[in-house]
Amino acid sequence: MTKVVSRNRNLLLLVLCAAMFLDALDTSLVGVALPSIQNELGLSNATLQWLVSGYTVTYGGLLLFGGRVADLFGRRRVFLASMVLFAVASLVGGLVSSGELLIISRVVKGIAAAFTAPAAMSIITTTFHEGSERNRALGFYSATAAGGYSLGLILSGILTEANWRLVFFMPVAVALLVIVATPLTIRADQPESRQRRSYDITGAMTITGSVLLLIFGLVQAPEVGWGAASTLGALGAAVVLFAIFIAVERRHSDPTVPLRLFRSWTRSSASILAVLFAAASLGWQFVATLYIQQLLGYGPFQTAMVLLPVGISTPPIALVVTPWLLNRIPMHWVAGIGMLFQGAGIVMFVFVGLESNYLGLMLPGMLLHGIGNGLVFPTMTIAGVQGVDDRQQGVASGVITGSYQLGVGLGVAIMASVITATVVGSGEGAQLAGYQTAFMTASVIALLGLLVGFIGLQIRRGTPADAPTAPAEPAGSADATPPTAATAPQQ
Repeated sequence: MTKVVSRNRNLLLLVLCAAMFLDALDTSLVGVALPSIQNELGLSNATLQWLVSGYTVTYGGLLLFGGRVADLFGRRRVFLASMVLFAVASLVGGLVSSGELLIISRVVKGIAAAFTAPAAMSIITTTFHEGSERNRALGFYSATAAGGYSLGLILSGILTEANWRLVFFMPVAVALLVIVATPLTIRADQPESRQRRSYDITGAMTITGSVLLLIFGLVQAPEVGWGAASTLGALGAAVVLFAIFIAVERRHSDPTVPLRLFRSWTRSSASILAVLFAAASLGWQFVATLYIQQLLGYGPFQTAMVLLPVGISTPPIALVVTPWLLNRIPMHWVAGIGMLFQGAGIVMFVFVGLESNYLGLMLPGMLLHGIGNGLVFPTMTIAGVQGVDDRQQGVASGVITGSYQLGVGLGVAIMASVITATVVGSGEGAQLAGYQTAFMTASVIALLGLLVGFIGLQIRRGTPADAPTAPAEPAGSADATPPTAATAPQQ
């Protein structure tokens, strides 16, 4: 595929980061508004859960397919179309007065995001040279995601105070700006020729179905039980479909997900790290939110402000510190140190009590956690797409992003199950013991991530999926600085 070429790479990066900002913003924007939505529309708890889960399931389940579609049909085309769909779904969500229609709008937004994210990331990775300049671009991309999520927490409380429908209307304005700016900043790329296309329909259907069922099973397990027929059926079907997918991909001449992508020990480890990183971080956040509201008695907006230091400390680390470190030390050190910081921040919450110890435990813990996130997120993203041929950057981006989304579902499911299993009795002491056990579980997951990051990102084993292809030099841009030894691909 011909590479995406921008008239100005800085403007290109700004537009793509705005889309990532929107995805992250929307993830946290709805959370604080849920009680208000429930009261006005008279929704049950099960319906309310699917306002969040409907987005998560479709977003995580379709990322691989979205990445492959971007590779086949043109990244700018897919990016632009999915942004239009995202804007329309947001607008509809703010207008409807039915819980079912609101869920449908969230499901459609998840579908749109599943195509937007890998298309945007693959435009970045095919525009910026592998090495220091791509590290900087992906650092900026990661910082934008953290900033969007943090701003979403604040805006959700402010907008909900006025009217919860503003939570759905606000993303429309951002999406329209991105839609208008895209044709002005990114020239169209050429999709693969029709002669070269070989549609792997079976592979696409089986991997999409497998991931959808897996995330669905993980999301509903804490509510209906891990032994429930629906949970076991979903997880079992996911395993069967995944086995069929592997068999199909081994035989297909142009597979949806080329299995040779995983011959690189570094890329495989990056995907595992993404699962563990997200499970620890988002699992911790799930438990911390419950602890702050149910035991400390804080309201939704106060809770958002209490958790804000995690989001505030992440962007400057991801934007400035991590690219600087990656130019000077091997990436496994950066990932290992980041997971150590994240785990240390989580461990501090194990010692929380029935009264707030914000300055002594919570604030330092959240700052450590945020610093760790800023170190790990860009590093694992860079490791997940390095050395991949430009024609497969979309699916490679889908793999690393999909791994992260899988970790989100896994982390929340595990933490919810741990709390349910360990809370014995109805007193505050019993609840606190359950939360402390859940925090300890999240810290163990972070420790596993530390081991995977430090060991997996340094061992050179296997062969790369494809030889890296240097992107075409965008018109009007300066020559890129060649990668240094410290930023050369580590396979």
